[in-house]
Amino acid sequence: MSHEAENNKEKDFGYNWVNSSRYLFYLQVLCIIAFLIGGCYQLYQHRYKGKPDVEVQSSTKYTPEYK
Repeated sequence: MSHEAENNKEKDFGYNWVNSSRYLFYLQVLCIIAFLIGGCYQLYQHRYKGKPDVEVQSSTKYTPEYK
């Protein structure tokens, strides 16, 4: 019966630190990759769309034009 209990402990997440550390490492890598992809996607969505066509008053230019 003790052999069966030890066999179950080998499969348990809390007792087998080799499998649990491997699992936590891959989970951490997956989360970092997900955050990087999400951040890149958000930067792509809010990217600079180009120079807007703004109407500037002629009296505020470098060489002003008055009426």
